[in-house]
Amino acid sequence: MRRTVDGIVAGEDGMLRCWWGSSTPDYARYHDTEWGFPVQDDRRLFEKISLEGFQAGLSWLTILRKRENFRTAFARFDFTRVARFTRRDVNRLLKDAGIVRHAGKIESVINNARRAEELVAECGSLATYVWRFEPSRTSRPKRLTKALLTQVTTSSEAVALSKDLKKRGWTFIGPTTVYAFMQAMGLVNDHLTGCHVRGEAERARRH
Repeated sequence: MRRTVDGIVAGEDGMLRCWWGSSTPDYARYHDTEWGFPVQDDRRLFEKISLEGFQAGLSWLTILRKRENFRTAFARFDFTRVARFTRRDVNRLLKDAGIVRHAGKIESVINNARRAEELVAECGSLATYVWRFEPSRTSRPKRLTKALLTQVTTSSEAVALSKDLKKRGWTFIGPTTVYAFMQAMGLVNDHLTGCHVRGEAERARRH
């Protein structure tokens, strides 16, 4: 692959991508079809926020390659089912070599599933709640470069969402984790200027 300016990389297929999106085939698929695209399905939102919590301290590639195992372990991230998990389920998951065996993070997903049910009861859906924190277009940079993106690990909206979720009893939900979630589920479009996916993701978000 050939590097160009501002963190854009031309892959072997000739497509211009954010630098990280051409590093492995797994990343390329994720970059081209998921990252930055808007999500409104509650189960997918719960999956994304849960996996971002598991990613803390690890590489995203590790989580991405274990994603199917996580889906199997956590009932396809159906939070109404995960909310019913017990100590026996925690012990079962701690023996599952296909996922990240971290007791605190496993227990956090179960706790957050119960909190998600409460949010749905209050707001109608997780999507309705989460999309309230979408940044205004005027607050976003017009030109996004690698230098700028690598300096930005959170935002005022991510801080506000993190603070509100914590107030509601969610865990493993700090501002950096929340901002990564916002990037992953399209609340922000952080594809670099010049990336072939940026326009497509933005059109999907406007729609």
